[in-house]
Amino acid sequence: MNRGIFISFEGIDGAGKSSHVQAVADAFAQAQRQVVLTREPGGTPLAEKLRDMVLHDSMDPLSEVLLMFAARRDHLQQVIEPALARGDVVVCDRFTDATFAYQGAGRGFDLNVLRQLELWVQALPSGGLRQPDLTLWFSLDPAIAAERLSNARVPDRFEAQPAAFFAKVHQGYSDRLQADSKRFARIDASASLEQVREQVMHVLHQRLNLQTPS
Repeated sequence: MNRGIFISFEGIDGAGKSSHVQAVADAFAQAQRQVVLTREPGGTPLAEKLRDMVLHDSMDPLSEVLLMFAARRDHLQQVIEPALARGDVVVCDRFTDATFAYQGAGRGFDLNVLRQLELWVQALPSGGLRQPDLTLWFSLDPAIAAERLSNARVPDRFEAQPAAFFAKVHQGYSDRLQADSKRFARIDASASLEQVREQVMHVLHQRLNLQTPS
């Protein structure tokens, strides 16, 4: 049986990562793999309720972090772990790196507390932590991302943050990459849609041996 593969998409709001999530899922489906397409926060009925609270309700930083990890725990238990056990490909729009980037770097929340919650929530029975096999980081200058967002829908509580916040989030992602460079692949999100897609597919071919139809 094919082994399960866990792929996460990361990047600041406006980086354009969501434009490529479905394309990656489709590419694996064309390669005859079963694909689970999901997102964080969210992915289960409970986690989607918590997502709505996190995105729209006012709360203090600790409450925000606890809700994020509560949603993640349910998501792992109900969706991600069963899918990987079946040998499926899990394509997830954001995972724990987003919490370290947004709540940690962006909000200034204690990184040691985040690491402890990560240990509790993502612990595997066999030891170690559940992390993506591959994380695609869509790296983009926060100023360019802000321009893109200015023409988007009504912003949620995160999208409405000032440019300085997204600069911190961008640095938070860079720090995560430096700490776990083998897991990450940096995507230049300033390129055209077609060029970004080419970068993504090249990484999937090189890292995961994905064979796309000619």
